[in-house]
Amino acid sequence: MLEKKNVKIEDVVLIGLITGQQDEEKSKEYLDELEFLTFTAGGKAVKRFTQRLDSPNPKTFLGKGKLDEVKDFIETKGIKTVIFDDELMPSQLRNIEKVLECKILDRTNLILDIFAQRAQTSYARTQVELAQCQYLLPRLTRLWTHLERQKGGIGLRGPGETEIETDRRIIRDKITLLKKKLKTIDKQMAVQRKNRGKMVRVALVGYTNVGKSTLMNVISKSDVFAENKLFATLDTTVRKVVIKNIPFLLTDTVGFIRKLPTQLVESFKSTLDEVREADLLIHVVDISHANFEDHIASVDKIIAEITPEKEKTTKPTIMVFNKIDQYTHETIDEDDLVTEKTKEHYTLNEWEETWMSKMNNNCVFISALKKENIDEFKAKIFEEVKKIHITRFPYNDFLYQEYEEH
Repeated sequence: MLEKKNVKIEDVVLIGLITGQQDEEKSKEYLDELEFLTFTAGGKAVKRFTQRLDSPNPKTFLGKGKLDEVKDFIETKGIKTVIFDDELMPSQLRNIEKVLECKILDRTNLILDIFAQRAQTSYARTQVELAQCQYLLPRLTRLWTHLERQKGGIGLRGPGETEIETDRRIIRDKITLLKKKLKTIDKQMAVQRKNRGKMVRVALVGYTNVGKSTLMNVISKSDVFAENKLFATLDTTVRKVVIKNIPFLLTDTVGFIRKLPTQLVESFKSTLDEVREADLLIHVVDISHANFEDHIASVDKIIAEITPEKEKTTKPTIMVFNKIDQYTHETIDEDDLVTEKTKEHYTLNEWEETWMSKMNNNCVFISALKKENIDEFKAKIFEEVKKIHITRFPYNDFLYQEYEEH
């Protein structure tokens, strides 16, 4: 059911809110991310609409005046797709469709659609299909059935391409079957993880599009797919890596994102198990992104959510700040006594000192693409993996000493 064919570029309109919890700057940042998601899905954002509200309108998300303004614009420009930055309730979706009379997507639907495009293996496809069915279930009645869903496009890939009249019973049956299929595959994957023995497991984690797959290729000398789009990697990739004289397993995992749909967190549980069961985490960060600290917080929050309370321990983590070749900062003239120095003015050295202190020196600044500071990065991994390796294979302790002496 999940298509991989290229789709026609769609012109779309993006809509976001400015609220008490989400100021103008944060709203712009989320819409920037939504635009990148749209581009990844095969669309082009031609206009953004924002409205300042205390909270979303429970009936139509936007106020009536702003919704009419959007309607006038899309009718004038012939726009057929409008994407909202937050997940819409089924009732909001129906009400908005009645007013705008076009295809309405929300952030969740858009992310699910990208996952539908990116899924390569049977397992990933099953996970995405389950998430789509769970999203679709309360939203079966859609105004735009006449827009020929079979033709595809953003938000129309996957199980949504079945007949719109499919009733809830059939969808529920489908969900039950997919869950059983995933449970079977999960057991197989758990056995595979168990069969890896005592080898140290290292997992690459991080926000989407921070360069995890590029770094994986550099360290493991493999050819994992990497692209400057969101969610380029969906399928977990495991490679055996040897640094100096110590072997370990390196896993590249799916990237995280803010407002990650709960359906995906649930259906990708087994993929995230690779993170939970890792002995060492390598948290990759895009230092060139203006809000990279928010990204770090988002990843930490999701990892905390997927880790059961009884398993919550402080796991060894190396913080890797990638893309130093793209980092820029604002400079302050020495004679400028007015401008207050903020994080926007930090040099790489200042960021390094800040995070070295936070991470107890367990961080490194690199460029995976340009292969800058890779030796320093490998040395960090070697030291951390060695600590774990010695506890499991104490009889090899003399080998480490002998190796280091030479």
